[in-house]
Amino acid sequence: MRITAVIFLFITSFFSAQAQIFDPNNLGSGIEDPIKWEAGLEKENDSIYTLVFTAFLERGWHLYSQEVVDIEIAPIPTAFTYTEASGKYELLGSTEEPDVPAKYDAVFEADITYFENEAEFRQKIKVFDPQDLVITAEVYYSVCDDEKCLPPDTQRFTISIEDNKIVEGFTNLEVSDKDQQLTEALNIDVKGVGGVALEEEESSGYTTIFFLGFVGGLIALLTPCVFPMIPLTVSFFTKGARTRKKGLVNAIMYGVFIFAIYLLLSLPFHLLDSVDPEILNNISTNTTLNVIFFLIFIFFAFSFFGYYEITLPSSWSNKMDDKASSFGGILGVFFMALTLAIVSFSCTGPILGSLLGSSLTTDGGATQLSFGMGGFGLALALPFALFALFPNWLNSLPKSGGWLNSVKVVLGFIELALAFKFLSNADLVEHWGILKREIFIGIWILVGIGLMLYLFGILRFPHDGPKTKLSKGRIFMGIITLAFVGYLIPGLTNTPSANLKLLSGFPPPLFYSIYEKETEGPLGLKAYKDFDEGVAAAKAESKPILLDFTGWACVNCRKMEEQVWSDPAVFKIMQEDFILISLYVDDRKSLPEDQRFNYQKPGGGVKEIKTIGDKWATFQTLNFKNNSQPFYVLLDEDMNMLNQPVGYTPDSDEFREWLEEGVAEFENSRSR
Repeated sequence: MRITAVIFLFITSFFSAQAQIFDPNNLGSGIEDPIKWEAGLEKENDSIYTLVFTAFLERGWHLYSQEVVDIEIAPIPTAFTYTEASGKYELLGSTEEPDVPAKYDAVFEADITYFENEAEFRQKIKVFDPQDLVITAEVYYSVCDDEKCLPPDTQRFTISIEDNKIVEGFTNLEVSDKDQQLTEALNIDVKGVGGVALEEEESSGYTTIFFLGFVGGLIALLTPCVFPMIPLTVSFFTKGARTRKKGLVNAIMYGVFIFAIYLLLSLPFHLLDSVDPEILNNISTNTTLNVIFFLIFIFFAFSFFGYYEITLPSSWSNKMDDKASSFGGILGVFFMALTLAIVSFSCTGPILGSLLGSSLTTDGGATQLSFGMGGFGLALALPFALFALFPNWLNSLPKSGGWLNSVKVVLGFIELALAFKFLSNADLVEHWGILKREIFIGIWILVGIGLMLYLFGILRFPHDGPKTKLSKGRIFMGIITLAFVGYLIPGLTNTPSANLKLLSGFPPPLFYSIYEKETEGPLGLKAYKDFDEGVAAAKAESKPILLDFTGWACVNCRKMEEQVWSDPAVFKIMQEDFILISLYVDDRKSLPEDQRFNYQKPGGGVKEIKTIGDKWATFQTLNFKNNSQPFYVLLDEDMNMLNQPVGYTPDSDEFREWLEEGVAEFENSRSR
């Protein structure tokens, strides 16, 4: 039972780790420019023309549809505007875009229509008088990859219908002395900054998913469908063979075939993946499929509780058993392994279903699924090979009994908890509001209480034997479950303790709450939205500045605020030791007329600075040679950088250490 308790501890880590969304700090460095635009003009007849705009995107970047997406944090839609020329031409309908289905977007965690690699937009017009007709077309857009979004930008094309000539850029814009003065006013002369180079961190989830699949296989070994088969099968090979060597070979091949069978189960998903690399993600992360997974997991849970059995047709196992007997040799061993896979499905099926659902809904794809299935098959296969090699080990195995049913019931509670994760995914995308964060956590608390009552023998299920004295293993697991429930309870409150850092990424986000949240600043922190006001406050209070380049549509910015800034130690430092200045680079509020200007880009071209977002995006680019968000800089009131700026940093300890480093440098500079 000690082994059982250890394996139970793995169960929680197995499933919770599956649901984590891996966001590598792969921000690159400098200024990103992953999209290029071209324009063309097609003549249908003397009066009908089509304006053609083509976007070319670097690999991995997305350009979003003109459709407005109704989610909490949404991408900036692409928008086309055309100059009016009364009596000269008219638009025929709206600007047409590529007809592609909505896909799951990893940044916004929702099904969204976006374009990759190349996208063509077409606007049909009717020309009444082509003479001297010049149309100015502007496209407003923003692009994202799987980790970040860039500030919105505008591309302009000047199209001469009569001459069939197209000029790209803001050619009519001039940079006046006033423009240069306003540009220079944004230059804060930061000391110690050059091109900001952030280290890239690469990682693969294949090793992790293989290990998690292996743990899932170990769990499956402790179920009533598999565990009793170990001594029976090993004894058959070691005693039924003509020679011991032959028996050992057969037993080892039996294990190899078990591993191969589970690995082959992922083959159909590779075939789907080869047809369309996005198909697995598209079919598995939409609302409908998440609801289906929710219902399947509920079905699995009640099967584990013992209310019914999920089995494959008995004719399948009988047929495989007959083939194993008739063929003999290696082929017969293969059919024996296939028989085990079929017979044990009632126990392994729900675990495999969890592995499948978790791999697909975390965008793992077919390759990650193969690693998980391979790990699962290896864990099931190893005991048969090892016990055949060392048959004396069989004496150390615990006897089959009621504890095997207890394992199934515990798995049932875990399946029940997991089911609501899938329902939560659908709820977040559709904004049904039925599983706010506190409601989700409350359901988990109820599931945890149910598991605790079962482990302590108060709650009973159909296949439980007569009541006996509680084993040390059940008492231990009951205490662990009680502690976990206690950990969840603060998640029901509207306090900093509601963050539940150990479960970060699993419950709905902190903003998706039944409580009203502070809106002045993230987590109720005092945040200045104007740089000069923030600097004045820093000078008045003699505090360093935390400069936060963020965006309303920046998902990773929200993740930093909810999962890292909410850490009590981080929150305390930010609240007490820093002046927070949050500059939103996608704020569409117009600047006062006297603050608007034309910005001469270092790489050529001129950009109109008309909105607050334009101003702060230019401010970031000009001073820090970087245009991605989130982006954090620590400064003193004299614009000295206190340490190296950082981007998305999901580790709260790492972010806290970065803040503490800045505080220490600030204090040292005061004493010098």
